[in-house]
Amino acid sequence: MPIRREHRFFYPIDWPQLSAVIRFQRAGGRCEVCRRPHGQTVFHLGDGRWWDAEAGIWRDGRGKRVCVVLGVDDVFGSVRGTRVVLAAAHRDHDTSNNAAANLAAFCQRCHMIHDRPEHRRRRWLTLFRRKALGDLFRGPYA
Repeated sequence: MPIRREHRFFYPIDWPQLSAVIRFQRAGGRCEVCRRPHGQTVFHLGDGRWWDAEAGIWRDGRGKRVCVVLGVDDVFGSVRGTRVVLAAAHRDHDTSNNAAANLAAFCQRCHMIHDRPEHRRRRWLTLFRRKALGDLFRGPYA
């Protein structure tokens, strides 16, 4: 994922190399949560279940094997393809903490799920800041 301009100084100079070690040497080119492979297009149902072509099985959002029943699940009507890109993520959301134990290799889906509380917190701060600036310069809201 792209690094925001205001956060770049938190990352070390060798971040691309550190990220590559986490994603490809430690994680083996797969997401550490759901096991989706980097750089490949995976077919998924939109609810976390995806087709693991290497093993020939369906997996859930945690990488565990699941059974998909053709009569119950609308597999053919809801299958979509997504290209998987791994990113190195900070487990504690502290961009200055670059210890190997704090870094994880996540696919897009797992990264967004992991970052959801932090995104919600930042969104609240942004909205609160906008409202405060509006109250300060334009008066209270009607």
